[in-house]
Amino acid sequence: MLKIAFTGPESSGKTTLSIEIAKILKADFHEEYAREYLLNLDRPYNQNDLLIIAQKQLELRENHSSSIQVYDTEMLVIKIWNDFKFKIEDKEINQLFLNEKIDHYFLCKPDIPYEDDPLRENPTNRDKLFEIYLAELKKYNLPFSIIEGNMNDRINHTLNIINQLQNKNKTN
Repeated sequence: MLKIAFTGPESSGKTTLSIEIAKILKADFHEEYAREYLLNLDRPYNQNDLLIIAQKQLELRENHSSSIQVYDTEMLVIKIWNDFKFKIEDKEINQLFLNEKIDHYFLCKPDIPYEDDPLRENPTNRDKLFEIYLAELKKYNLPFSIIEGNMNDRINHTLNIINQLQNKNKTN
């Protein structure tokens, strides 16, 4: 089974790209649970909510039928958001991140126009957050590719990398 995840700052194209890739590959698509959770919350979210979101996100991944799993988000997103927003590490979120097994991360560069959304909080520091994602991927020596450009470029680059990963898996 090949597990790929789309990561990066807000409004960097993660959801749009992951949906398209899952459709093209006829893969299982695992959407971001945070959106559903936050839209149904009748108060401002807090640090404890991020752990609830992380745990539910992992629980929702348990059902799969395809040999390729496409994750619209993953624990790195929650870890970085927790650290950035609340300025304090959460040991449980960090452990969930460290235990997560993703074969390849696609780091979406925020080189596309920002799209306003009531759940988004950082229209002005997407580049700073991108650098944090990049640093974390490198720090933990995780396999990743930077995805940038227009949607066609993003799709083609992503599919090329997935094809390489699948060919590599066939020879191993």
